[in-house]
Amino acid sequence: MFDRLRTLWRVGKRDEDERTRGSAKRKRAHNLFEAAAVYVAAYAEDDQDGMDEAAGWVSPEALSFGVSELACRAVIALARERDESPRDVARTLLGLPAA
Repeated sequence: MFDRLRTLWRVGKRDEDERTRGSAKRKRAHNLFEAAAVYVAAYAEDDQDGMDEAAGWVSPEALSFGVSELACRAVIALARERDESPRDVARTLLGLPAA
């Protein structure tokens, strides 16, 4: 009986090891928000390789949408932190005169 259990355990362990190795070979898909975050951070650090890598994870349209969404969220967060309007914060960040 114990021999049968040991055999079943070895077979299960081997199957699990094969699944683990197979999943390590496949790269995880990146979503557009992850790509946008990496792209913007690399841009801020003047890291062309990082920008190129992130740009390859999603389509240009998806990356553009993600970067826009990140910009909106950042402006909103800064506006709340500074207790200012998002419009004033955006203008300040871009170096534009107050409206």
